[in-house]
Amino acid sequence: MALDRRSSVVVRNVAKVGAFLIYISSDYVFDGRNPPYREDAVPNPLNHYGKTKLEGEKVVLQNNEDAAVLRVPVLYGDVEKLEESAVTILFDKVQFSNKSANMDHLQQRFPTYVKDVATVCLQLTEKKLQNPSLKGIFHWSGNEQMTKYEIACAMADAFNLPSSHLRPITDEPVGETPRPRNPQLNCSKLEQLGIGQRTPFRVGIRESLWPFLVDKQWRQTVFH
Repeated sequence: MALDRRSSVVVRNVAKVGAFLIYISSDYVFDGRNPPYREDAVPNPLNHYGKTKLEGEKVVLQNNEDAAVLRVPVLYGDVEKLEESAVTILFDKVQFSNKSANMDHLQQRFPTYVKDVATVCLQLTEKKLQNPSLKGIFHWSGNEQMTKYEIACAMADAFNLPSSHLRPITDEPVGETPRPRNPQLNCSKLEQLGIGQRTPFRVGIRESLWPFLVDKQWRQTVFH
């Protein structure tokens, strides 16, 4: 959601009280044609979501010069419903192996654990206290490159579930919202500051999805 005029006032008020603002943005501000993307790469969003995130970045930085923008890719973590994340929503197709499921095997993604993003925000804030000049745009991302098909297979592997019913599809999506093919983020700016945490995908996804494991027998196999 873009920041409107009222939100601009809020951003300015945050600056007045001296609070450090971190605006969470997205890798979708890039078109995915020339990865990996550094913070100074020219954005070129392909869809409405990417455009509104880029607009939000501009409003934040224009109204609070000491703020930070943190761009992250597709996120996953603890959810109340699987459909809350573009990653966790795939778990239903993974579990029900009696029905074949077509999975995109073209667009590249870097699933990132929300707990790692929270740690990065904390570390960035601590660095800001040490160095008040720290500001601007930063990137953070998981480092495991996967398509939706590979994400689903990794979920199956994490829970010792079958994956033969998952079918990789490499055709260009037709009639769907345009998405960047590979919006990989270069995270070296934060890494050079000593900031960062990456949880292996299979570890993070097990922590996030075990409450949604339907088959109790599988639950016992995985966790006992």
